[in-house]
Order: sequence, then structure tokens, then C-alpha cells
Amino acid sequence: MSRADQVYQALRERIVTVGLRPGARLIERDLAAEFEVSRIPLREALQRLAADGLVTAVPGQGSIVTVPTPKDIADLFDVRAGLEPVAARLAAANAAPEDLLKLQACVLPRDRADSRTEANAAFHRELVAAARNPLLAQIMEPLEARMRWVFHLTVERDPERQRQEHAELLEALVAPDPDRAAAVAHAHVEDGRAFTLEAARRWQLEAVDAYEATRTRRRRVDVELPPELVERDLQFAEHVAQQRH
Repeated sequence: MSRADQVYQALRERIVTVGLRPGARLIERDLAAEFEVSRIPLREALQRLAADGLVTAVPGQGSIVTVPTPKDIADLFDVRAGLEPVAARLAAANAAPEDLLKLQACVLPRDRADSRTEANAAFHRELVAAARNPLLAQIMEPLEARMRWVFHLTVERDPERQRQEHAELLEALVAPDPDRAAAVAHAHVEDGRAFTLEAARRWQLEAVDAYEATRTRRRRVDVELPPELVERDLQFAEHVAQQRH
């Protein structure tokens, strides 16, 4: 794995799990020092992240973590609403017993928010794998990071409701009932759309200007995030402080 690949994967994971918040400045000098690389592999990594939609680059100014607007989120859910019911229908027809066991293992746990978020992402990933359609998997792969990112940004969404929807979809796959599986998958996506769009409007994400953000000396643009994310950050900061003492 090249140094550019390593930096890309590390930064992508940090952005997706909101270790770097939307609007955070990505200062090349600081990142190059942190990862002990030159500007060349760092810029290659940032370009790939920009292609993923996770970073916004302003020519001649710098980069920030993308601030997803309601339009960005609507576009993502439009694509999901078209493709995930297809994945569910195919999974109902093609899933092997081991695929269903993997999906069962991903039905949302009742523990920490970050565990629930990763289980949620894993469920959707395993659903595509269970469809056993390589072309569909290839089409969906670039969306996975954005989906995980949105899931982490909306950790306060009702986990019990998500758990019930996943369980209902799994029942349709086990039946198997392709029509019901497709319908449940579509309803599940649409339920998430309404909640996420409302969150985006509440955060007023569209108000952040990438050009101005890269011109400021501040390292982060203030974007209001869900209270659960803020609380998680505070708990992590307290943990780090305790470890250092």
C-alpha cells in the first residue's frame, strides 16, 4: 500500500466517523507532519477524498471537510431509493444461508451509538453482498463511505425503529419474498430520508461557504451537530485527558 493510499484511508475513516467534523479545515502542513509524508501523497489523498465527496477543495486556497447540504443528502437518498430495493429483491432470490447469518449479526445492537452506526452500515453492505450481483456491488461501493458518514452524522435517529425495519427486511429475505423485501427496503430508505433532511435543515449546512472557510485562519467552521455527537466528542476528550494524567 502506497503512502498516498495510507493517508487516504486514514483521513477517510476520520471524516466518515466524524473525527473531523464537516467544515474542518484540512491544513496540508499539519497533515503532512502528522502522517510524515510530503505534500505530493497528501494532495493525492485529498484529491481522492474530493472525488468521494468527502472533501471540498478550493483552488489556490485549500480544503475543508465537505459540509453536506440538503441537496447533497437528497441526491444520495434518491440513488439509494433506486438501488437498495433492487439489492433487496435480488438478495431474496439469491442469498445463501451464510449471507442471511451475516445480516442477522448486523441487526442493530442496543449498546453504544458508534456500535449501532457501524452495525447499520454493515447491514446495508451485507444486503448488497447477499444480492450476489457483482455489477450492483461495483455501483454501490463508491456510496458506502457517504452512507456511513450520514449514519454517523445522524446517530440520534431512533435506533429501535431502525432495528425493527432491519428485522422486517431480514424476515422478507428469509421467507423468501422478493416483492416484500423490495418494498420494505424502499420504505426503510424513505424513512431515513425524512429524518436526515430535517437534520440537514436544522444544521443549516448549506450556509457554509467553502471559499470563505479556507480563507479564514480558524481551523474549523462552526457547524451545529446533533447533541449526541457533541456529547460523544466531550466524553472522548475527557477520556484522553484522563489517560494523559
